[in-house]
Amino acid sequence: MSSTFNTGDYFSFMAMGMVAFVTVFTTAFVGMSVVWDRRLGFMNKVLSTPVSRSVIIISKVMSASVRSVFQAAIVTAIAYALGLQLGANFTAFSIFGVFAIVFLIGFGLSSLFTAICLRATRMETPQAIFNLVTLPLMFASSAYFPINLMPDWLKPVAYANPISYTIDAVRRLMIFSDGFGPLPLDFAYVGAFAVVVTAICVVLSWRYLNK
Repeated sequence: MSSTFNTGDYFSFMAMGMVAFVTVFTTAFVGMSVVWDRRLGFMNKVLSTPVSRSVIIISKVMSASVRSVFQAAIVTAIAYALGLQLGANFTAFSIFGVFAIVFLIGFGLSSLFTAICLRATRMETPQAIFNLVTLPLMFASSAYFPINLMPDWLKPVAYANPISYTIDAVRRLMIFSDGFGPLPLDFAYVGAFAVVVTAICVVLSWRYLNK
């Protein structure tokens, strides 16, 4: 068990994967909220104000990111109550590291789903996108199984998946005991993903976010 999952408890391994992955479910609904705001007329009222389109988008993304942090805290607390085994790397500051990486991935995914749904006018569109994206993101990551033991054709996809880096960071901060080695890379990759996707989302909002 330890040689495969780097921890003696598979529950802890999977629970930390879920702490990171819960952001996907939270952020996916940002796209739906954009469609709802447009259909109910709220978006037209906001666009009539002097507030720039980028501020409208960033506020939605920020809100979803903060919710992701709170949900990650709840999942972590439940996992600890059910027997989560903390690793030698864990300190009180590890909690802040987990919140930081969850906030970053939440920011990036919120921007991604928002960018996809900027031109959508029907609720079926974000729902279809949610179903299409969620499962590949989950199973093509290290949420349930280590990447080095995956099939060769799946490894490149898992290594490119920002969720995998988020999960690795959470596990290293909470349950792993072999040091913080790749932690800077995890934060750099997820941070770069968030910046790039958010920039794309803002640029698209200038063009497509209309009354």
